[in-house]
Amino acid sequence: MSNKREAKKVLIVDPNAEQSARLAHQLQFIDFETKVFSSSEMVEALPEVAEFQAVLVANFHGIVDWVARLKAKHEGCPPFVLLLGNQPADIGQKDIEDNFIGCLKDEIRYANLSDILHRAEVRGSANTEVPKESTQNPELFRSLVGNSRAIVRVRKMIDQVAPTEATVLILGESGTGKEVVARNIHYYSNRRNKPFVPINCGAIPGELLESELFGHEKGSFTGAVGSREGRFELAEGGTIFLDEIGDMPLSMQVKLLRVIQERSFERVGSNKSIKSDVRIVAATHRNLEQAIDEGKFREDLFYRLNVFPVEMPPLNSRAEDLPLLVNELITRLEHEKKSSVRLTPAAMMALCNYDWPGNVRELANLMERMTILHPYGVVDAADLPSKLAPHGLQAAQAEDQDDVSSSPLVQGMPQVPLNNKPRLPRDGIDLKQHLTDIEITLIEQALDECSGVVAHAANRLKIRRTTLVEKMRKYSIQRPEEVS
Repeated sequence: MSNKREAKKVLIVDPNAEQSARLAHQLQFIDFETKVFSSSEMVEALPEVAEFQAVLVANFHGIVDWVARLKAKHEGCPPFVLLLGNQPADIGQKDIEDNFIGCLKDEIRYANLSDILHRAEVRGSANTEVPKESTQNPELFRSLVGNSRAIVRVRKMIDQVAPTEATVLILGESGTGKEVVARNIHYYSNRRNKPFVPINCGAIPGELLESELFGHEKGSFTGAVGSREGRFELAEGGTIFLDEIGDMPLSMQVKLLRVIQERSFERVGSNKSIKSDVRIVAATHRNLEQAIDEGKFREDLFYRLNVFPVEMPPLNSRAEDLPLLVNELITRLEHEKKSSVRLTPAAMMALCNYDWPGNVRELANLMERMTILHPYGVVDAADLPSKLAPHGLQAAQAEDQDDVSSSPLVQGMPQVPLNNKPRLPRDGIDLKQHLTDIEITLIEQALDECSGVVAHAANRLKIRRTTLVEKMRKYSIQRPEEVS
């Protein structure tokens, strides 16, 4: 089952028929739908221009006034790019500077065109008010984006356990998104309208942790100048998230075990029992079973917490999710920071080849850094930090060439003997579609022969696994076992 993405539309306004035709072919080659007009007056007659992502217009006398008229006439007027011209000096004086992106002064190449269209797309979305519902709960799905089996399994487990009252133990390396899982469990539970209270058990000194969790009465210890509610009271009716539970001192583990068993606790300095209706979700990056063997964690508490374990996979085990994760993080940055970047295929390949010791947190930090260094720009592999420099940079860059014939699948095709060269049909051929059909056919054959195992199919095609995953996503190709 294939679901085609809606084509992006670009309007070309240029009296130079040869130049506009060449530009239209370039845009169509990179999946843009074009509409060409030879004069600006014809554009003014259009009933709607907001459907276009950008307007590529040849510079002419009075262009600023023309854009001002269009902006007054059409709500959501798209950004403008000047073709082979200098930016007019009076743009800033007409309150239309937000509608101008830049100029294509020299020979129009794919990289420059792609870069400036990306800027136009981001500028257009930034000038559009974001619906309120799209900004709700933005923390819920970060790091849970992806189609890998590991992350799909995590989402399914969240869906299963959230409506219950079961205690959940989330396991995984630092930075994999354990708190995101906890927030999802709370959000999809019957307690979603009550508080979600997180506490990092490893960040609070052991002598203060009891007071943080259960509260204290005035004068119960030096510095207790008044009574104070603890996290369990603040979370009443909701969910408490005990992060890094493996770093909790043994003395506190005993008291936590009692709270879980009896559903009650006492503030420090008080003998009055307080009933507790709180769901407990805990998380740790440590191996608790090993900690039990070393005498650092109570076995009875472990079994109380480990009712429903959820293990977050490290990022380096789901490289196929990286493009979706990057898009999700960039979308968040566009909404929060009003900045954006786009990654070239070579840069994306570099990210897929990196080990990511800091997991999703490290990836999020990198994306934010790139939006600061290259605001609304295009990031190539050479722009990434040196530790991310791919070993096979030349091979990755080769995949980013403009010519379709440089596709690794096309290069990897069996060589046709010279005496059996393919013949060009008399009526010509749609070369782009022909090569696309060849790629799709070979990919589907490789997947069929390898029983849907992507890694084996990639070896058959002599390409990287991540490259194959991207092509499968691009062409909406499913593995055989996924087809229902």
